[in-house]
Amino acid sequence: MAVNRVPVLKRCRSLGLDPIYLGIDKKSTRQLKRANRKVSEYGLQLREKQKAKFIYGVLEKPFHNYYNKADRMPGQTGANLMIMLESRLDNVIFRMGFARTRKEARQIVDHKHVLVNGKCVNIPSYLVKAGDEIEIREKSKSSERYKAILEVTGGRLVPEWLDVDQENLKGTVKELPSREAIDVPVNEMLIVELYSK
Repeated sequence: MAVNRVPVLKRCRSLGLDPIYLGIDKKSTRQLKRANRKVSEYGLQLREKQKAKFIYGVLEKPFHNYYNKADRMPGQTGANLMIMLESRLDNVIFRMGFARTRKEARQIVDHKHVLVNGKCVNIPSYLVKAGDEIEIREKSKSSERYKAILEVTGGRLVPEWLDVDQENLKGTVKELPSREAIDVPVNEMLIVELYSK
């Protein structure tokens, strides 16, 4: 499995991204040593794509597949792409507050701790649908890990498209998110321009 091993704060600095979007509370005190040169249009588009890939933890090939799928769907391609990325199972677990970061959410899904509509799902890229019930399986609920996670994520704001019961570690997807409900600092129009060349 391909893994991005670049230090997270270093990557955040290079993309001009606040680590809070990844669920990390640390701040980097270093300044980026970059000459004030003008970034080309292509450079801006590429940076937006890298930002989206980095936030959601998706590699190039699956990201391109998401784009192709979003392009075939009715409506705006950019908004469709962001909605698909947001409705990945690992991201939904992160949004519900059952994981501190998206990487941890991915691991929780990989280790078969998650049930979707009563069935065990261990595919982080599984796309949830409106009405899906997501919960941490009974055997895992009592572990110390989730108590520690809920202490950290307890004050985190849950998006309005999700209904969460943090006591019982379960939640429901009320509806798929609209683009306005996604608080990720990515300009998806630049990604569409990049891929449509």
